[in-house]
Amino acid sequence: MRLLFAGTPEVALPSLSALLASDHEVVAVLTRPDAPAGRGRRTAASPVALAAEQAGVEVLKPRRLFEPDVVERLRDLAPDCAAVVAYGAMVPPAALTVPAHGWVNLHFSLLPAWRGAAPVQHALLHGDEVTGASVFALEEGLDTGPVYGVMTEQVRPRDTSGDLLERLAQAGAGLLVATLDGIESGDLVAVPQREEGVSSAPKLTVEQARVDWSRPAYVLDRHVRACTPAPGAWTLVHGERLGLGPVEPCGATDLAPGRLWAGRREVLVGAGNGQAVRLGEVRPAGKRAMAAPDWARGLRDLDGTTVGS
Repeated sequence: MRLLFAGTPEVALPSLSALLASDHEVVAVLTRPDAPAGRGRRTAASPVALAAEQAGVEVLKPRRLFEPDVVERLRDLAPDCAAVVAYGAMVPPAALTVPAHGWVNLHFSLLPAWRGAAPVQHALLHGDEVTGASVFALEEGLDTGPVYGVMTEQVRPRDTSGDLLERLAQAGAGLLVATLDGIESGDLVAVPQREEGVSSAPKLTVEQARVDWSRPAYVLDRHVRACTPAPGAWTLVHGERLGLGPVEPCGATDLAPGRLWAGRREVLVGAGNGQAVRLGEVRPAGKRAMAAPDWARGLRDLDGTTVGS
């Protein structure tokens, strides 16, 4: 089939690579406009745009998909189907009708669970033991279309959202290609999503990534792993922001919630259930990431500090 591929970040690259290597023809790539990126915040093309350009595929970067000239260009391309992986914008009704076989979306959850922009983060936040990916037919509702196929993935005890998303992106690429093969052959029929089990996964904000030390240690563990690498968990120490890598629950303690204890080999912080967590990697404001004990040795009067306020 002639395919239009819509995607923007690195997580979409395995799918783009798999489609370029398949029997299908990727006639163009749709991606978000160039945007500030990196520590220098210099304007740069998206990872998908760079990969498509390297492969010699036409790249479209419209700011708004509903503009008539954009929809007309999509019609000129005459795709049989459009495949979406983390594109980052809604597809308007006028564009949905362009491909003969519609648009299919690779979504990183077992729909109807975790509809929205951050399914992997919410799966970790809520302690899901199994998650996966779904390929569904795109429609006007948010991740509500009928499903062509799913794959499952075990959530590992120390997974961050970055770890889990990387595995899902790799395995999901195969699911996407197989789905498109089935659509072309006519062997696949999309099945409506169940009405029960619907949950929402909105994008996590920086403020939501702030750690609440009054919560139980296992909740803090999930929270920090879900926010790693983005938007990045954090707390305040002496009024300065401290970025947090994954923490580890470490048993009962007499430390009050948020009270810090700094030893030679470990740094502990009290949680809200009479337990503590061990800090792993931390990132002081404006500095590189470092092990928590190394950070603590560089500060005075740190032991006994209450963090977070």
